[in-house]
Amino acid sequence: MPPMEPLSLRQAVERSMALYLADVEDDDDLVTNLYDLVLREVELPLIQSVLNFTNGNQSRTATMLGLNRGTLRKKMKLYGLDSTNRR
Repeated sequence: MPPMEPLSLRQAVERSMALYLADVEDDDDLVTNLYDLVLREVELPLIQSVLNFTNGNQSRTATMLGLNRGTLRKKMKLYGLDSTNRR
């Protein structure tokens, strides 16, 4: 049996969104602000992963994410992250 190819990030997001939308399709509670919900679900683990990769180096993390350091610090505060425990 040949090894399975890993899902691309895009494929993983598409699959997750399809499953999520199928769950809410028959729900009377229409989801609002779906963009913000998805952004938060993706952004937090992304920042955590890069912080871990850089051993908490915020300047390097910001550079890798294409953010300025001040924006990274705001996002870290929003998600309750710091450079030592990275949540």
